[in-house]
Amino acid sequence: MRDPRLAGWRERADAALARALPDPAASPQALHAAMRHAVLLGGKRMRPLLVYAAGTLFDADEAALDAPAAAVELIHAYSLVHDDLPAMDDDALRRGQPTVHVAYDEATAILAGDALQSLAFAVLADTPVADGVRVALLRTLAEAAGAAGMCGGQALDLAATGGGASLDLAALERLHALKTGALIRAAVRMGALCGHAGSGALAALDRYAQALGLAFQVRDDILDVEGDSDTLGKTAGKDQAQAKATFPALIGLEGSRERLRTLAAEMRDALAPFGDKASVLQELGEFAAQRDH
Repeated sequence: MRDPRLAGWRERADAALARALPDPAASPQALHAAMRHAVLLGGKRMRPLLVYAAGTLFDADEAALDAPAAAVELIHAYSLVHDDLPAMDDDALRRGQPTVHVAYDEATAILAGDALQSLAFAVLADTPVADGVRVALLRTLAEAAGAAGMCGGQALDLAATGGGASLDLAALERLHALKTGALIRAAVRMGALCGHAGSGALAALDRYAQALGLAFQVRDDILDVEGDSDTLGKTAGKDQAQAKATFPALIGLEGSRERLRTLAAEMRDALAPFGDKASVLQELGEFAAQRDH
C-alpha cells in the first residue's frame, strides 16, 4: 500500500489490540493464549484501516479511532475462529498458522471466539467520544455482527454449501453483503461517526463500503481458485471441494473479474464528492479488488 499513513495506522491498531487482550500469564492461560493467537498472528487489518481512513476524512482524533479500530478487528477475529471450526468450514490453516481449534482444541476455540466478541464491546464502550456517538458506535457494530449482518450471512452460506440451496447472483450478493460486507460497512461508518459526518456523507460512504465489501469477497473467491495456500495463508481450493456458493462457480472467472471492475467504478463514484481527501479510502478499495492474498 502506498499511502504512508496506512503503516502507521496498522501499528496503532496492533498496539490497541495488544493492550486490549488479556495477559497470557494470567489464569485461564490457555484461553488467553488462544485469544492472542487468533488476533495477533498477522492479518491485513483491513477493517481497522477503514476506521482510521474514514475518521481522518472528517478530521477525527486518531486517539478516538483506536477503540473502534480494535473492536471491529476483535469481531472479525472471533468470526474467523468460529468459521474455521469443524462444524463450519473445518479449516486447519489461517494466516499461515494453525487455526485456533488445531493449535488448542475445539472447546477452547469456541470460548476464545466468545471472549473476543464480548471484549470488542467492552473496548468500544470506552471510546473517548460523546455519549451519543458512543451509543451509535455500539449499535453499528452490534447490528453488523448479528443476525442482520455477519451471523446471518454465515447462516446463508452454510445453507448453500454442498448444494443445499441454489442461489442466483442477487442471492449470492446478499449473502456476502451480510457475511463480509456488513462488518466492512460498520468499520467505515464507525470512523465517520467519530468525525461527526453528516447523513449525506454517511450515505455516500455506505455506498462505497457496500461495493468494497462485495469486491473483497469476489476477489477472495477468485484467489481460492487461482491462489496457493502458502501465498493465501489459508487452504486454497476449499470452496470448490466443499461445493460452496461462490462468484466463479456462478458466473465464471471472467464474469467475476468483470464484476470486480464494476464494483471498482462504484467505489470511485461514491468517493468522488470527497475529492482528494478520500485518496486513502480509494487506495483501500483498490487493494481489496486487486490483492493477491
